[in-house]
Amino acid sequence: MNSLQKFRETLYSVFPIMLVVILLSVTLVPLGSTVLVKFIAGGVLVIFGLTIFLLGVDIGILPVGERSGAALTARKNLPLLLFSAFIIGFIVTIAEPDVQVLADQVSSIESSVDRWLLIGMIAVGIGLFVAIGILRTIISLPLNWILTFAYILVFVLAYFAPKTFQGVSFDSGGATTGPMTVPFIMSLGVGVAAVRAKSDKNNELKNASSNDSFGLTGIASVGPVLAVLVYGILFFKPSALPAAESAVSEHASNPAARFWLADFVRKLPQITKEVLTALAPLAVMSAVFQATLLKLPPMQVIRMIRGFIFSFAGLVIFLLGAQVGFMPCGHELGVALGNAAMKGPFWTALLVTAGFVFGAIVVCAEPAVWVLTDQVESITGGTIKRRVMLFALSAGVAFSIALSMLRVLWGFSLWYILVPGYALALILSFITPRLFVGIAFDSGGVASGPMTTTFILSFALGASSASGSSSATDAFGVIALVAMTPLIAIQILGIFYRIKTRRAA
Repeated sequence: MNSLQKFRETLYSVFPIMLVVILLSVTLVPLGSTVLVKFIAGGVLVIFGLTIFLLGVDIGILPVGERSGAALTARKNLPLLLFSAFIIGFIVTIAEPDVQVLADQVSSIESSVDRWLLIGMIAVGIGLFVAIGILRTIISLPLNWILTFAYILVFVLAYFAPKTFQGVSFDSGGATTGPMTVPFIMSLGVGVAAVRAKSDKNNELKNASSNDSFGLTGIASVGPVLAVLVYGILFFKPSALPAAESAVSEHASNPAARFWLADFVRKLPQITKEVLTALAPLAVMSAVFQATLLKLPPMQVIRMIRGFIFSFAGLVIFLLGAQVGFMPCGHELGVALGNAAMKGPFWTALLVTAGFVFGAIVVCAEPAVWVLTDQVESITGGTIKRRVMLFALSAGVAFSIALSMLRVLWGFSLWYILVPGYALALILSFITPRLFVGIAFDSGGVASGPMTTTFILSFALGASSASGSSSATDAFGVIALVAMTPLIAIQILGIFYRIKTRRAA
């Protein structure tokens, strides 16, 4: 196992975040000593937790997903494959910790929302669109046409949905593609595409199958957006939403009143329960597939179990550091910079610049981003380097967070960004090489993971509350923008890649 390499990668990803926060704290934006100590301790936990989690994904989760997809496809039973894809998407979504957090946030700011009905709708949306994505891979439907139709439907429904559910719906697309959902769904799609490529005798069809390895996560992330919009239209009774600070008050409470180590100990049982709930359905599903489809030898079964144990331990450590160390610090820093931004243009520029820098470096610490970039480099045989992918993702997310800070200060509508942004992304999908379209829309889902929704969301909430803008609307819109900008950045990278290869030829 390349544990040293994984540790080095995570250290290089998380340490810049810690360095920037510490520099801001000791210079322009002083933070309390307790906040800073918890942040540093949380950073250490994030580094070790992410390393262990990525090792577990490599040896346990990804092989199960790929082999399950390959085994189901090899049976040549399309109804069985699509039904299995729906069940996989449904079960994994119900268990996804980010979905539970999103439902808690929405229900806490609007009491009329039925938490479990909302989770069930989101799970149905993911399951349905995972099945559609698998069908697209099997019959080689163009990804850009499916996404164009899906997003036209999304914006039509958004027009009729209650205003308070518009931002929530787009954010749900990012929240549901979390650290457990993405590895399994992506590996499932890769396994299906690999079997289809082997069965295709025509070279052109083989190339199409290779290009279809990506895009399943991008298609799946549309499902929860539609599901939440449908929930808002059918089941939600419009009412004024209270301030969003209540949704994060547990995480943004004053940490100076308690001994900092006690916060980690107090949060550990809850996070352990959430991660156990997330992994249990995957473990049961893997056991069923092993008994009916895979029938792996004992050594590989032991390796798979060891991978699940690593994933469990790593995710617990990672989330503990992120929620206890990163979230309170992000909120405090946002409040400090938001208050300072009211003083003049220099401090306004500092807030926007801080958002840009945090967006650029936080996305590199997302577990699902490392899974995606590793699979891209592996499947393309090193043609598309992980370093290049990370740079493009960082640029896109940095721009989105900077826009979010401007939106917090100036209060312009989220639709001024989302409508032209998605229109540009869909237009680019007809110009960009087919492989990059799938990678781009997968990237939009994985970029908005637990690191983004903990540190960045807390940072935006703090800045929003300090500047006096509408926190409920602004908070949910941040994740939507983070999920959108990688679609454009990666597709532009694909256009440059095609130009470069043509010149080389």
